[in-house]
Amino acid sequence: MHTACFVKQYQDRQINNIYFDSHNYNAYNANISGTSNRTKIRYRWYGQSSHPIQGALEIKCKRNFFSWKKIYPINKILHHSDSTWRILNNNLMELLPAEPKVWLGFHPLAVLINRYQRKYFITPNGKIRVTLDSNIQVYNQSQKPHPNYSLKENIPCVCVLEIKFPRESKNEVSNIISNIPVRVSRHSKYINGLHSILQV
Repeated sequence: MHTACFVKQYQDRQINNIYFDSHNYNAYNANISGTSNRTKIRYRWYGQSSHPIQGALEIKCKRNFFSWKKIYPINKILHHSDSTWRILNNNLMELLPAEPKVWLGFHPLAVLINRYQRKYFITPNGKIRVTLDSNIQVYNQSQKPHPNYSLKENIPCVCVLEIKFPRESKNEVSNIISNIPVRVSRHSKYINGLHSILQV
């Protein structure tokens, strides 16, 4: 019903992420302090599997108001029945090229897993994309030798609407946002998930 005439881009799907950080939580601290130049590391796979299957390591970079991702596909299942986080990290390291190995080496700690359902929309000209995430779940991994795939944290029930666009479409996006009756704010699923774990 929006005047931008969004249409469905893909079928809905479940997204699963493992978020990694340094032992000093450098990625977390950079986000909280509002550092304009920051990076997050995550492993993402799609579908209903609770444990990590074929997916990709993503390095999400942010510079001021703009962000982009470097994506490194992984074509093997990482998890086995006796896998510890040490084994999973070693398996991932063996499958990565040199650059992401460095990033993962600086962020070796699996902090949390989150899962959510995502809907995809796009404008008819293909320039502006919108994702709507719901049923967000968080699983604490910090200080755990084995992955926790079943014990969920209690988190607020929210939906997250994100608008993704090239820099030259900034003015068009401002007009689109003005016609959406929601509050625009910073949001990080990693930060919010960690706050739920820490009860901040």
